[in-house]
Amino acid sequence: MKRRLRIAFALLAVAITVTIAPLDLLPVWIAPLPDSVQEQVDAAIEEGLDGIIVYVDQTGKPPAFFSAGWKNKANQVPADPHALFKIASINKLYVAAALTRMAHKGMLSLEDTLSGHLPELTGQIANADRVTLRMMVRHRSGIPNFTEDEAFDWLEPMPGDDAILELLRDDPADFEPDSDYAYSNSNYVLLKMVMDRVLGDRHHCFIRDEILAPLGLTRTHFDGDEVAFDDVVSGYWYEYDDDLRELGGSSVATAQDVGVFVRALNDGSLFTEAEQATYSAIYEYGHDGWVPGYHSKAWYHEDIDAVVVQFVNTTGGETWGTANIIGGKATGISSIIYGRILRILRKQG
Repeated sequence: MKRRLRIAFALLAVAITVTIAPLDLLPVWIAPLPDSVQEQVDAAIEEGLDGIIVYVDQTGKPPAFFSAGWKNKANQVPADPHALFKIASINKLYVAAALTRMAHKGMLSLEDTLSGHLPELTGQIANADRVTLRMMVRHRSGIPNFTEDEAFDWLEPMPGDDAILELLRDDPADFEPDSDYAYSNSNYVLLKMVMDRVLGDRHHCFIRDEILAPLGLTRTHFDGDEVAFDDVVSGYWYEYDDDLRELGGSSVATAQDVGVFVRALNDGSLFTEAEQATYSAIYEYGHDGWVPGYHSKAWYHEDIDAVVVQFVNTTGGETWGTANIIGGKATGISSIIYGRILRILRKQG
């Protein structure tokens, strides 16, 4: 399976540099818009997605849940809108929120340098003595992205911190600190290491106590060992039946838990006024997530006062398009479906 998927990955790497011709996805774009979100979710399966979950929290209406396709194809388990899903880079929102809270508690400063907290990285990570936490959270550090290293393999279990540091060791900076922007997963691995050092404990515990618990969120987990394997939605690569859950490498949560968090992040109920100002200066208020087999979108839409979370358990082919797999905006079927769902919600008012 991994050999076949590595070939698919190689083809995707080529495709990433080329924009899909509009005609490839035109039928999905121009198809008549259904009257309901559930009809659109059902139609998404006909476009090659294995399973889809959508959560909508729109002010003045009860939370709505939609699903279609499979949670697990091999066992013919239908998609469950309340199942756990790998949320990948959506996790960065939680890290940025926790750093904001830590800064306002006086536990650290966003102007602290990386080496100020992790002195052992001086001379090993590019500009560790000049890169600040603020630069890292904003992806302005210039520290290379470890997932772009030629030795990194998306189809192996996610490496631990020591292995990630080895991928980064002695690599030159992509640019001078704070002189440019480049999305880098390395920034957030290092930020979590800083948080662990400051807290003397796992940052997961701080996020749980300071961010999740006040919101009543009990189905967000930052460690795969906290949940049963079968509680997690299976992930698939386009036109392959192998289950990619085993690769790990991601926090898991339900769509509702993510939606409640994103709502609180946007409406000011999570932070004090001062914290909100700090967060606004360092990070965004929604995010996409991607790991093999899992694509997620979690955004607040002010014009309809709604948080819309979408989980799709298929990647590859045109399901996600030619988007940058380290955090760019997707142009594939998954994102087209998301856009069509927004159109339906706007039409419904």
